[in-house]
Amino acid sequence: MIAGSLLIVDDDATIRETLAEYFESDGMVVLHATSAAEARSAVAQHLPDVIVLDLRLPDADGLGLLDALRADDPDSAIVMLTGHADVRTAVAALQRGALDLLEKPLQLETLRNAVIRALDNVRVRREVAMLRTRDAAGARTPHLPLQPSFERMIELAARNDDAPVLILGETGTGKGFVARRIHDQSRRANHAFVEMNCASFSTTFFESDLFGHERGAFTDARQSKRGLLEVAAKGTVFLDEIGELGRDVQPMLLKVIDEQRFRRMGGTTELRSDARVICATNQPLQTRVAEKLFRADLFYRLQVLTIVMPPLRERRDELPQLIEALLPRGATLSADALYALVAYHWPGNIRELKNTLWRAAIMADGAAISAADLNITEYPTGGAPASDLSLAAAERGAIAAALQAAGGNRARAAQLLGIARSTLHQKLRSRSENPV
Repeated sequence: MIAGSLLIVDDDATIRETLAEYFESDGMVVLHATSAAEARSAVAQHLPDVIVLDLRLPDADGLGLLDALRADDPDSAIVMLTGHADVRTAVAALQRGALDLLEKPLQLETLRNAVIRALDNVRVRREVAMLRTRDAAGARTPHLPLQPSFERMIELAARNDDAPVLILGETGTGKGFVARRIHDQSRRANHAFVEMNCASFSTTFFESDLFGHERGAFTDARQSKRGLLEVAAKGTVFLDEIGELGRDVQPMLLKVIDEQRFRRMGGTTELRSDARVICATNQPLQTRVAEKLFRADLFYRLQVLTIVMPPLRERRDELPQLIEALLPRGATLSADALYALVAYHWPGNIRELKNTLWRAAIMADGAAISAADLNITEYPTGGAPASDLSLAAAERGAIAAALQAAGGNRARAAQLLGIARSTLHQKLRSRSENPV
């Protein structure tokens, strides 16, 4: 299976349909375009990983469109197709940024190999760009409030930065955030932090990305490539969804953690790695061990330091602080919005909360975010009853939630509510004088 998105640009419907069916059956997301205008629109909207582009289109010259698409999305990789290749055209296409030029009629396996090479090229360029951006900006993970017990675990993991860390928890609970915090607080903070999602790669490509490969290690491995263990050097490698890791590469990972040694695919030279390994999963690894899907020795080695991230529904006391930290800059919340946020059960956890706030800020368009902007209609954790959905009831709930989160500190509660302390005093006095 191939993970990635593909745009096919060809005015021949038979070719488009044949290629779409072939690559969709291989796991790719496939888009279509019949002209230069449709191709540029598709790139602008979807930013595909790979573009398969016919050299001759009814409304444009292929080489000119190649230049335009490269300008529209420099990160995509382009494979050119032609029915009448010549040396001059091939050289021009490659000089202008195409990764391959293939002649029709196509051999599907040949095109598949070209697309795989292109995806590999895209991944490497994105990793390099990410590292350069992070290094140039001196980036550090933004602060999100955590309970003192979690802060202590992060500090402990950061201080013992040769030990592997296993982070467990539901999807969206902040496992990647905690991995970055550990890296940023360790002596490795000035080195690279690279991450891989183990569920997104076949065994071959996981091994190639993590360990690297030598020229000729597999079909179309035309040059050697450094793996993430070499790219990370003295930094951190974060392996997300480790529960999906294939059993055939699990012993190699175990050896890296135990001995800090590995070989590139197809290589004989043993290389050393000082990169720290942090893993995360939303799956019960003990169950996968019992089912013989995950090696017991690797599981025991990974859980030297284990951090379990609770779902957001069990962190209700932290919700106002998390909301404050994740609220887009310049955005404000109305009382009914804060109450709705605190009452909601958040099945998607922190990731859902972040996206909800982002979307709501856009919908509010500069005004205070209201409950309607949030598009939250359920209150399964004891929120506002259907008989009392008034603004006054929402305000009472928001004030109660803020006071609880602030430990009774009215100044802090007013800050969380985005109102002046005197305004909060006035509202509390009004409540005591006019109890419900």
